[in-house]
Amino acid sequence: MYIQGKKFKILVKPNSRESKIEGFDKEKGAYKISIKAKPEGSKANIEIIKFLSRLLKKRVRIVSGFKSKEKIMEIIG
Repeated sequence: MYIQGKKFKILVKPNSRESKIEGFDKEKGAYKISIKAKPEGSKANIEIIKFLSRLLKKRVRIVSGFKSKEKIMEIIG
C-alpha cells in the first residue's frame, strides 16, 4: 500500500470474510478495504484502525466518516 502525504481516503466493506485491501477506486480516489468486523457500535472503525496501523507500521486515526463507508484517514505517527 503506497500512501502519499498524511491523509488518504478509504471505502469500507464491513462484515467480510477477512480484513484485506481490495484495491484502489480511481474514480473516488480511495482504497477499497474489506473488514471482518460488523458495522455495529464502533467495531468496524476500531478494526480499521488496528488493520491499517499493523499494515503501515504507524498509528492512524479516522478524521471524518465515522458513520459512513467513506472515511478520511490520517497517519499520526
